Amino acid sequence: MNIANLLRPAALTLSITLALTACADNNSVGKTTAATKPNNALSEIRIGHQKSGSLVFLKDQKFLEQALAPQKISVKWVEFPSGPPMLEALNTGNLDFATTGEAPPVFAQAASSGLVYVAHETASPNSEGLLLPKNSTITDPKQLKGKRIAVTKGSSAHYTLVQALKKYGIAYSDIQPIYLQPSDARAAFEQGNVDAWVVWEPYRAAAEKQLGARTLFNTEGLKPSYSFYLARKEFAAEHPELIQTVVAQVNRADEAIKADLDGFGKITAKLIGLPEDIAIEGVKRREYGASYITPAVVAEQQKVADAFYELKLIPKHVQVQDIVWQAPPKK
Repeated sequence: MNIANLLRPAALTLSITLALTACADNNSVGKTTAATKPNNALSEIRIGHQKSGSLVFLKDQKFLEQALAPQKISVKWVEFPSGPPMLEALNTGNLDFATTGEAPPVFAQAASSGLVYVAHETASPNSEGLLLPKNSTITDPKQLKGKRIAVTKGSSAHYTLVQALKKYGIAYSDIQPIYLQPSDARAAFEQGNVDAWVVWEPYRAAAEKQLGARTLFNTEGLKPSYSFYLARKEFAAEHPELIQTVVAQVNRADEAIKADLDGFGKITAKLIGLPEDIAIEGVKRREYGASYITPAVVAEQQKVADAFYELKLIPKHVQVQDIVWQAPPKK
């Protein structure tokens, strides 16, 4: 299987349909306080993941399954093409735990979804960027004015686009955003139906290596580019110790990844059908390390919420700290 097959719209539609139906010592902050309830009443935890990132390795190595075996809790993994449909599944009760970039949780909170921030990954400013076709004459970000730019609405890439336009003095209304999921965006990009594409790894590395695309800029100087781990509010309140176990195992996976980036790239290639060089490049453009949410991270995430509200892309102003989960004190 190659990346072109992975990114076809039909496969995307099927993955969303199946997913929706299949249903650290950092200090935590926030107002959502976890209650205590024994985990032995739970038989399964359902986790949403994407084609790249730490959860891919966690799933492959079965660290979490091993940690939960004594409690007889199984793990169900559900793959999604991007963050927004994953958080919709979380909101509708088809998932318990998920990971996304910074923008999807803001859109979900504005829609009054019942989720909480649990933890985050180390900032990765080179994990996404704006791509141009190999024959593009654009050399300066200011030349994006009036252009058709593909982006997944409500995704981390969407916030990257918002911040880039702001930095280079271009009004959001002065570009034509083409809202597409990654597979559809790649097709539009490859066929010349858009002038640029903002996307994350490994889609970006694949377009560079397979289509000759070039990156005009990454998110350096635009945003930290955090990835977040989220849970259903009720699930986190009822199973706080389980949430802590998941975060600990994610960080365990991160430490193993950092120790062998090439090895993780090869595993990623095998699992999702990518050529090894593309997968390894995507892996090396990310930073790894899971920890609980800090005030500094909340402050950065509030900037995301404020930016989307100012553009009227979300219906109401939200306070990020209101849905940050607080881990129970250590016994």
